[in-house]
Amino acid sequence: MHPIAIAPSVLSADFAHLADEARAVADAGADFLHVDVMDGRFVPNLTLGPPVVAALKRVTSLPLDCHLMIVEPDHLLADFANAGTRWLSVHIEACPHLHRTVQRIRDLGMSPGVALNPHTAFATLEPILPELDFVLIMSVNPGFGGQTFLPAVLDKVRSIEAWRRQHRPELRIQIDGGITVDTIGQARQAGVDWFVAGSAVFGRPDRRAAIDDLRAAAQGPA
Repeated sequence: MHPIAIAPSVLSADFAHLADEARAVADAGADFLHVDVMDGRFVPNLTLGPPVVAALKRVTSLPLDCHLMIVEPDHLLADFANAGTRWLSVHIEACPHLHRTVQRIRDLGMSPGVALNPHTAFATLEPILPELDFVLIMSVNPGFGGQTFLPAVLDKVRSIEAWRRQHRPELRIQIDGGITVDTIGQARQAGVDWFVAGSAVFGRPDRRAAIDDLRAAAQGPA
């Protein structure tokens, strides 16, 4: 497996002090910053867009990982690239021409990923896997932070891990939803490399302790 990366999700940050929150998790040892983009259509919530991503880019040295939970994402891809996004994931359920969308993400200079909702089967993902840099497995139904981890998705993670061992070892597996010190270990054992954590980081006053605890729990007993 690849090294562990912890990506605090700004969805759980204090939006009134977003620059301070981004600096705090960078100082606390975060590996990159996860930005959940919601349109009120694909998911019921509405969050932020490219202008906020561009603002974050100006105040943090952390790479930005944008997760587009939106319908018709293609018309916004260039905006996210221009805003400074490094990794960009779109939902397989929202993209009728997925290969074209993924190629466009790469052509714009970003690393492409595809996200899957909990109910979406591994088989739907397999044809696009050779074109991806990472896969994002949703371990909650997307739209809101603070939800409970769905352990059934780990079977899907294991299928992706088995596929990449045979075909694309450089592929990264990311998970988002309900990641805490109690769930991160089982996700790591299934094959996850990158862990998105919202309230588990921003819900604690000591951000360094929060990230250190997650990393230690992912690595398992010494």
